[in-house]
Amino acid sequence: MLSNSLNFKEFQNNMDFSQLIIQWYDRNKRDMPWRQTREPYLIWVSEIILQQTRVEQGLAYYHKFTTAFPDVKSLAEASEQAVLSIWKGLGYYSRARNMHHTAQKVMQHYGGKFPVTYLELLTLKGIGPYTAAAIASICNHEPIPVVDGNVIRVFSRIFGYKEPVGSTAGYKKIFKKSTSFIEHSHPGTYNQAVMEFGALHCKPRQPLCNQCIFQKNCFAFAHNMVDSLPQPAKAIVKKERFFHYFLIIHPQKGLLMQKREAGDIWQNLWELPLVESEKFMDAAKATEKSGLFAQQGIDLQSAYTDINHILTHQVIKSRFFYLSHEALLTPIPPSMQWQDVSLLKTLPIPRLIDKYLKIMSHQISVLH
Repeated sequence: MLSNSLNFKEFQNNMDFSQLIIQWYDRNKRDMPWRQTREPYLIWVSEIILQQTRVEQGLAYYHKFTTAFPDVKSLAEASEQAVLSIWKGLGYYSRARNMHHTAQKVMQHYGGKFPVTYLELLTLKGIGPYTAAAIASICNHEPIPVVDGNVIRVFSRIFGYKEPVGSTAGYKKIFKKSTSFIEHSHPGTYNQAVMEFGALHCKPRQPLCNQCIFQKNCFAFAHNMVDSLPQPAKAIVKKERFFHYFLIIHPQKGLLMQKREAGDIWQNLWELPLVESEKFMDAAKATEKSGLFAQQGIDLQSAYTDINHILTHQVIKSRFFYLSHEALLTPIPPSMQWQDVSLLKTLPIPRLIDKYLKIMSHQISVLH
């Protein structure tokens, strides 16, 4: 039998949980600009940015994005390249492309008025149950609970749920439990309170258990399971890919680059000329496979830089070669363009490429 020595007890009333956590939120919530509004467009922008992004980093991008695109109309009318440029450095660029698509749909089908009902929101690209529940509860007072990583952690610990993170059974159990708690008069406040409690108090590591308002009600605390709940998701087997990039600098024309095509990672972002293979190649094999160079003009002993870049389902193992533009065959392929170095700050490029270009900033600086 599990120990009951720490006076673990279930909530006697569903209102106990919601009232306690809202009171905690009122005292401890962070002052964020999206908490000063019920404008659905701004709430939507904040929620999408904060997916896969820490609040500290997301806050700067929220200001940057809403300054460039203050309303859904300005976002819809912008070019995709302009949107990706503002998003540069934030990663997961599909979020930005989905936002652009959704803004255009809102203009075309909703007359520019951003939907606020849960069911309507689910029809928009890039908006799933979590984001729809957040917007609908905050902007339309719909009592639909959000379930994100913070909420899963709070409920798994307090109520002893042992289903792995990401499991359908675990999601349904937490959604049902939170539905029984949600404050119908202030559902948006309740949802934000649970998420904020998970982010600031019931943290993944070193949670503030000794100062916790739910200490006597917490299953994990009572049974010494704080570090083991929630159960981790099953490990994702990541696919390894081997990219060989060529940094080619022309003193008058800039950097040779190409735009990635649809159907793969980093769609429509700019990168250096690339050859992909099943394993790493040396300069001779990589340049030969690329078909871009006259082999006799290449220094095959030139140094290279290896950088690993980890994505959700892939590990990109990249090797960068710095080669002379004089070895290029002419004309260059139509898929490639010379990019002026002055445009690099605004050109949408993957983090991996940005990281390497910063390493090579001294060589690139000669173009200024």
